[in-house]
Amino acid sequence: MQQTHTAPEPQPFAVRPRADFGEPILSVRGLKTHFVMDEGTVRAVDGVSFDVHAGEVVGIVGESGCGKSVAMKSVLRLIQRPGRIVAGEIVYRRPSRDGTHPGLELDLAKLPPLGRRIRMIRGGDIALIPQEPMASFSPLHTIGDQIVEAIQLHDPMPTAAARRRAVEKLREVGMPSPEQRFQAYSWQLSGGLRQRAIIAMALSCSPSILVADEPTTAIDVTTQAQVLQLLRVLQQEHGSAIVFITHDLGVIAQLADHVVVMYLGRVMEQGPVRAIFHAPRHPYTRALLHSVPSVHSEARVQLPTIAGGIPHPLHRPPGCPFHPRCPDFMPGTCDTAVPAMVDDGSGQPVACYLHHDVAEADDVG
Repeated sequence: MQQTHTAPEPQPFAVRPRADFGEPILSVRGLKTHFVMDEGTVRAVDGVSFDVHAGEVVGIVGESGCGKSVAMKSVLRLIQRPGRIVAGEIVYRRPSRDGTHPGLELDLAKLPPLGRRIRMIRGGDIALIPQEPMASFSPLHTIGDQIVEAIQLHDPMPTAAARRRAVEKLREVGMPSPEQRFQAYSWQLSGGLRQRAIIAMALSCSPSILVADEPTTAIDVTTQAQVLQLLRVLQQEHGSAIVFITHDLGVIAQLADHVVVMYLGRVMEQGPVRAIFHAPRHPYTRALLHSVPSVHSEARVQLPTIAGGIPHPLHRPPGCPFHPRCPDFMPGTCDTAVPAMVDDGSGQPVACYLHHDVAEADDVG
């Protein structure tokens, strides 16, 4: 039932085997984030599990509304009411600064979302690069003052020292004339420069993990390529892990080491980027790849699309959430129980009845 497709090559960066990264610094297990409303319960994240290793780039990909941003906002404990984490673990292993001891291990799901400990981890250990930096910077304060504030919040130091670090971070991300831009307001900068400024703020406290939530959506293609190259170079220099959230498979091909494919709040498949692009196992992954434009595509021929649409979040289909749109749908099997995530030892686990026994199914409660 394998379908052929043409996928973009993950170039120009070499992909390291996952075994090279050691123990994960972030382990998400069975994460469920629900929004309880008068109309019903929206299971935005419904049993998501994945790992992030130090120095690794993990791409989380899927259509809009699949729950990828909610999953990472859950990790950062930024879910607002009526949403809440109802199950699962978010284990963060803080590396020791000098490498002489194991460091600190915390389950972030158990921390009070407004408590001091999670506020120090958020921005200090795990930093967010948001989708729209214009909405993240205050228009009333200079970008320099806001970066200085972030630095002093997580690493108390004299203002003069924090200003020097802020200017250095602006220089590091390629900001032209960083001393002058330090005094600029966000609305005085172009989209690309605002994106560089928000990356500088995210890097200002040397986080272990950078969460990039579609950071290239609102900028032009040329600037997008520059930002992607900048993120990869900075990641390699600092050794930080990156969790890159996007619906753009071309970006994933360029940047990621490991890919997590999500649909309707669940992980459909995950694995090394080359395996996902060249040997996808789930019909949804194959459908996503088919819809990617290619230089080899025939001119004036309409691109393939995924049949149907994402179901209403209050009316999820029974069984596999993708079965109403799946070309390999098996009546009486796919629509009865949610398939479990299984791994045949290839390091590319998949939640699909094409790859395991019908008796293996997740708890759908």
